[in-house]
Amino acid sequence: MRLKIQRPFQDKINPKDIQHLVEKTLEMNGVSSPVELGIDITDDKTVHKLNLKYRGIDRTTDVLAFHFHGEGEFVLPPNGVLHLGDVVISCTQAERQAQEQVHSLKDELALLVVHGVLHLLGYDHEEPAQARRMRGKEARVLKSVGLKEQV
Repeated sequence: MRLKIQRPFQDKINPKDIQHLVEKTLEMNGVSSPVELGIDITDDKTVHKLNLKYRGIDRTTDVLAFHFHGEGEFVLPPNGVLHLGDVVISCTQAERQAQEQVHSLKDELALLVVHGVLHLLGYDHEEPAQARRMRGKEARVLKSVGLKEQV
């Protein structure tokens, strides 16, 4: 896993926590082959630009996931390591959401990391049934690492 935390947020985030959440999410969703993925924790401005460029939405958001796989089964490249994609999180938005939800930044980032990795694994929440399934998976992973089921 490649983790990049923008300078203003480095003192607020424990990289080992992020690594553990990613590993747990992959493990609990049946990923046993070697994979690569990137987690970028940045600011609203960066996420806003990406959201506009790639989704046509002219505002910031909390998390974006850019998966590199197509439809169907994962196909391993010759080196045997599948690159799932990248998750980009606005720490600024996460801080606002943590305040609104009256919980810690750590809890909010945990939810966003798990949510983003699930997107890389092909999960979505466009339809109600998809959203329930994804929320259930998020809750199970968070509970398994000792965090609240509903953040």
